[in-house]
Amino acid sequence: MTYYDARETRDPAERERDLMARLPAQIAHAKAHAPAFAQLLEGIDPATITTREALAKLPVTRKSELLERQKAARPFGGFAATRWGADCRRVFASPGPLYEPESARPDYYRLARAFHAAGFRAGDLVHNTFSYHFTPAGSMMETAAHALGCTVFPAGVGQTEQQVAAIADLQPNAYVGTPSFLRIILEKADELGIVSSFTKAFVSGEAFPSSVREALVARGIQASQAYATADIGLIAYETPAREGMVLDEDILLEIVRPGTGDPVPPGEVGEVVVTTFNPDYPLIRFGTGDLSTILPGASPCGRSNVRIKGWMGRADQTTKVKGMFVHPAQIADVVKRHPGVHKVRLVVDNPDLNDRMTLHCEVAEGGDGLAAAIATSIRELTKLRGEVSFCAPGSLANDGKVIDDIRKYD
Repeated sequence: MTYYDARETRDPAERERDLMARLPAQIAHAKAHAPAFAQLLEGIDPATITTREALAKLPVTRKSELLERQKAARPFGGFAATRWGADCRRVFASPGPLYEPESARPDYYRLARAFHAAGFRAGDLVHNTFSYHFTPAGSMMETAAHALGCTVFPAGVGQTEQQVAAIADLQPNAYVGTPSFLRIILEKADELGIVSSFTKAFVSGEAFPSSVREALVARGIQASQAYATADIGLIAYETPAREGMVLDEDILLEIVRPGTGDPVPPGEVGEVVVTTFNPDYPLIRFGTGDLSTILPGASPCGRSNVRIKGWMGRADQTTKVKGMFVHPAQIADVVKRHPGVHKVRLVVDNPDLNDRMTLHCEVAEGGDGLAAAIATSIRELTKLRGEVSFCAPGSLANDGKVIDDIRKYD
């Protein structure tokens, strides 16, 4: 077993001390060089943010807020600490549009670590089928491959027959792209009587079920995946152990209750919130909008960092009831009003095609008085009527859902 660097196997306590030691300087840097954080963190002394508890008191910036701030102050909404010129090599546009900077620092998105875990090495020829147009996916993968000493063929998307012809001519041993496009390429190669040269693959951008992985293994292709975003870069990556995803060494991850900034207990599903140590785009408590959970124990592969289960859905469960939007943050505010409520789930259904909200509450002891008080809170905070149903602590599903819309319109 080889590792990208010695940090992957260090003592967890040493890693935590290192992260906490780096945190105040990064927050100070964000306040000094990113105008949005100067505003969001006004009155905060960075020197006091040396623990996870202190970090959890800072505001969460979610992607929706990032988009709105960018619309008001192009291009980056005041979140970037880099400007046009030599320090900002590229700018990309994700759907929204949401603009992201890429600086000239090697392996800007830190994906080389994930590539190494996937078996990529210097001298590999990487067939990169992610787009190089508008969005950063192609560059994210290419910069990682270059950091490892790989050569890259920038194939991009589409043009399947030309892709297969290039594979026949160049004989790349590594594929990068979505698993579905890899399947399409392999099927086209079979149709044209061309033997694929791929022995390894790094896939991302969509679900990668075990059946697809097994089908690739049957073809002699070992494939791995990672969890990364255009804003953050690498968050977590798969290792040969195939048990969850190990966190990158250069992020600080929290799992919070959707709609809030409050960390959930270990093992509970919640929203992934990440603080980066990127000097060019210093995102502090950035809410990804994705759901996941922390897995217990360490990876059998020998890497000692925390593991998460991977992507488990979206945290933004906002829904519209009787013409009114209901947000997870509003439901969280209901809970804050009633200390005896441990956990809740708002179920929205429509018997006889009439919208109905029922707040299922985990409580040790309920009663008509508490139910009436909670119903009043629902009415005040959402401007809608809601029913209340009590259940035993621990009985609600651990899936991160705060709002469950089960309406049917058949």
